[in-house]
Formats: sequence, C-alpha cells, structure tokens
Amino acid sequence: MAKIKEKQYIYIVQAQLEPSKCKIGKTNDLNRRLKEYNSITGKSKENKYQYLFTCEVKNMTQVENDIKEKYDTHKEESSKEIYFYNKHFFKHYVTFIQTHSMFIKEIFIKTDEKKVITKIVKRTTPSLEERGVTRKELLQKAQKINNDEFYTRLEDIEKELDIYPKSIWKNKTVFCNCDDAVDNETSRTSAFSIYFLQNFKKLELKKLICTHYTGIVDLFNQGPKGYIFTKFGYREMDFKKEYPEGYTGSFDHPLSLKILKEDADIVCTNPPFSRAIDYWEILIKSKKKFIIVSAQTNYVTKAYMDYFKENKVWGGYNRLDWFLNPKKEIVSNPCFWYTNIKIKDRPRYKHLKIIPLKEIPEKYRNYDDSGYLQVDNCYIPSDYKKPFAVSNHPLFNGLLEKGYKIIDCYVPKIKNKDKFRRVLVQKE
Repeated sequence: MAKIKEKQYIYIVQAQLEPSKCKIGKTNDLNRRLKEYNSITGKSKENKYQYLFTCEVKNMTQVENDIKEKYDTHKEESSKEIYFYNKHFFKHYVTFIQTHSMFIKEIFIKTDEKKVITKIVKRTTPSLEERGVTRKELLQKAQKINNDEFYTRLEDIEKELDIYPKSIWKNKTVFCNCDDAVDNETSRTSAFSIYFLQNFKKLELKKLICTHYTGIVDLFNQGPKGYIFTKFGYREMDFKKEYPEGYTGSFDHPLSLKILKEDADIVCTNPPFSRAIDYWEILIKSKKKFIIVSAQTNYVTKAYMDYFKENKVWGGYNRLDWFLNPKKEIVSNPCFWYTNIKIKDRPRYKHLKIIPLKEIPEKYRNYDDSGYLQVDNCYIPSDYKKPFAVSNHPLFNGLLEKGYKIIDCYVPKIKNKDKFRRVLVQKE
C-alpha cells in the first residue's frame, strides 16, 4: 500500500499579549503546532497563541525560506523567528504566500472582528493641583497636541520619495527621528517607517533607525520607543542600557542627537509643527541630508528665511494638502516637502512664466508703496534687474534654480494697507 503523503502548511501565529509581533512557520500538523506554542513553559494563560493565517502548500520549506529572504529586515535580529507585525504588513505577508507558486489553498485567515470589553474601575479624578499642573499649562498642552497630530499619508510619502534617484539611498542610514516604527495597529505606525521597510532592499539601505517622542505630545501614544532595522533583522533599542538617565525619544534629546551625529546619513520625517523652528535649526546645523515635511508658509517666515537665502534648504517636489488625524479622518493642513538634496528636472518648472516685464498682463503686476514690483500667477520678469516681490508659489516651482536669488521676506503695503507676506527675489 502506498504511503499517504503528509500535507504541508504555512502559518502565521501571534501571542495575545504581544500584538506587535508574529511568527511565520511551517508544519505538517496545525493542531499540534498550536498546542506546542500554548504549552511553552513560562507563558501565562492570558498570553494565548492563535492563528492569524494558515494555508496548505506544496513545499513548506521552500515557501518558508522564500519568506525569510523576502522579509529579512522584518525579522527580530536575535531570534530570526519573530516578525514585525501590524495590519499593513500582515496583508503583505499573506499576499506573498497566496501568490507563491507553491500555494495550494487558504485554510484560515483571521477577520478584523474586535471584542469590546468594558471594565468598571472605581477611581476619583485628581485635581489639577494634585497633578502638579495649572489650568494654563493644561490648555497649552492641549493646544500643542492639536497642533501636532497630523500624520503623513503613505501615498504622499511614496509620491515624493519615489522621484529621488535610488542612488541617494544606497548603503545609507535613514533616521526617522519623529516616527515610531512598530505597532499592531497600522494607524499608530508611522507611514515613513512603513515606506522604508517596504522598500529597504529596493533602495539598498544600510540601516533604518526610528525613534518616537513621548511626553506632552505623544503622537502615537506609545511611550518612548526606538527600532533599528538592517538586512540582518530588527531590534528594539534598549534605552536603559543606552541612556540610563531616561530617554524621551525627542529629536533634541542627547541620545537622539548622538544618533543624528554618529549614525544618520539621511533624515526623513514629519517633525512636530509646534517645534518646527527648533527642529530645523538642529537638522540644518547637523549638515545631514534630509527630506522633511513642513508648513507651506516657511518661505515667507523670518525664522526660516536665512536657510533659504544661504541655499541650505529648498522646496522638494510636491505639496501636501491632506493629513490624517488620530481618528484617521482626513484633515487639511497646507504643507510642502523641504530638502537639501539636489532637485533635477523639477516637474513644476512648467508653472513658471518667465517673460519680459511688458508682456506680463497688467492685472498680475503692480507696485507697492515702497516702489517694489509685485508679480502674481507665477509670472516672472526676465528683463527686470531690481528686487521684485513674489508669493511662495514660484519658489516651490523652482525659481531659485532658474538664476534668481532670495533677498528677504516682507509685508508689502499698498495704499497704506498691509497685504499678504511675500518674498523679495532678484535675478543673479
């Protein structure tokens, strides 16, 4: 009698109390394998393992090896068995397995059903005095949180970063110093981290370091965290060893500054809007390459003007109009990408209308009370030698790469009335 060939399975399993991790493996017996996980010595009853996905395959060893090769940056560096988990990457794992040539059929996949457990806890609300804060401080903290909770969407990150040549990333360490990397909920995982993890091999990165601030403004509500990803896997930073005095994860903390100085090649993040001026000062002084998100009004703001005048930073390729708030609702906040990486063949050049002054329609040119020429609608006088005023739009469209320089930003007066802030530029 011919021996019945054993079926082969690939599975993704997760412990209930470790939602940011999962294990991907192979077995001939799914029931036995799950029992083995749940009988691990020292595991509490609450930390029960459950399958997230199971399927039958023709050759489980080949599929497992291909998963390890495909997602080597997603594996825990020490164990080589534990994978980075959130819903976004879970879908990637499942799709990779389902489209593998050895895949036969899906047996089980966990749905997104959630059990809501209500706990009744007896407690009294402490007074402001007991909490050690004044009402004014509390309002300031709330205002800061409201100002900073804008999460960059993955599609906007892809739209910008995919334009830059791959060569700028090769063998480089990327530092996301305002972005936590890991959480079981994609909504609390930075899209910057997701982008670089998805494209780690394609960009030929050397290392990805992600840190996250906790404190008054804890953007992802997770406490201070940090992760380091390499082609050999990932590890969570041990702050007790690396900074025993206490690490907040803030971009200006001594440990973050040390990473910026000693490890980082390129910084890429969406820094907190309430501290943007401080962030720019630290970043530009570091002389590191960067691609960051910041307010669209920076070109017409005194605090940033010297950086633009001295050619230390310029607009990137794209504007951003929409972000996500903590509830994953779309919110408007006009921003732009800024960088010190050279821009080539900027698509927005086509918006510039560089023509002789007399050819600019009269409704788009006039003079303010000080005698400065004002031009609008991205018209630029090609034959005008004196300083003239523009909005920030021509600058985002690449005016400075067309032989013009910034003189200053100022508020023009027309008939003794203040108008919108502008930038004085001049042909070089």
